[in-house]
Amino acid sequence: MIITKELRVAAYAICVDDGRILLTRWVGPDGERVWTLPGGGLEHAEDPVDAAIREVEEETGYTVAIEELLGMSTLRRRYTRGEGREADFHGLRIYYVGRVTGGTLRAEIGGSSDRAEWVPLDRVAGLDQSEMVGVGLELHRLRPRTGRLP
Repeated sequence: MIITKELRVAAYAICVDDGRILLTRWVGPDGERVWTLPGGGLEHAEDPVDAAIREVEEETGYTVAIEELLGMSTLRRRYTRGEGREADFHGLRIYYVGRVTGGTLRAEIGGSSDRAEWVPLDRVAGLDQSEMVGVGLELHRLRPRTGRLP
């Protein structure tokens, strides 16, 4: 078995306004659909704030101002990457408060998500969602000084 180490650093914006949160629906390679936060992986040498701004625009059509660093979370999983190959994946996720400053809501064009929506906060729990949504909302609610959930 060949094991490769993979690191992915990503930045996300938590945009909450008038009792709603901005979410996008990610479409997996197998067609699975899961609601998540707008954001994604950093490009080489890209600043995380710039990545969050770019990703929100790509996935929702909105321009945003990043107002606050909320915190970070990490994820480590192993994935099969073909016969005899496995990835030891480590994800570092950076969460920011974002405020919409312009643009028009639309779905991503040619990307990994198929919808963008403002979802009432009281409806979020009933959605098929990635764990990032809960982490982001909890960071937004608690604002931990360490930037890390207990």
